Amino acid sequence: MSKLFFTNEHEYVQVKDGIAYVGISDYAQDQLGDIVYVELPELELDVAVGDPIGVVESVKSASDIFSPVSGKVVEINEALEDQPELLNEDPMENWIAAVQLSDESELDELMDEVEYKAFLESEA
Repeated sequence: MSKLFFTNEHEYVQVKDGIAYVGISDYAQDQLGDIVYVELPELELDVAVGDPIGVVESVKSASDIFSPVSGKVVEINEALEDQPELLNEDPMENWIAAVQLSDESELDELMDEVEYKAFLESEA
């Protein structure tokens, strides 16, 4: 079973078996518009909470992606290099990087789906 968390920067973390799949939320892709380029992190990169792990560029702007968790990048979604528009089509299925969690307690600092929806409503 997976657990889903969000940051106030609109990244999501889907946790499955100690691996955190990090991507951007549907709200983020909607705000960015048509995504034209995704810069992925390097494999085996050690990251801490808040470290930049990539960039998403759209026709409107470029946004850094920050790691919501600490650990090591163990997988990247290479399909995004050739098809960045996948983030527009289904951002929740098209994660950017998979991070082997080094401290699961960091997840306690993130929002669950209900909290994230309330956060979005407060931002409107």
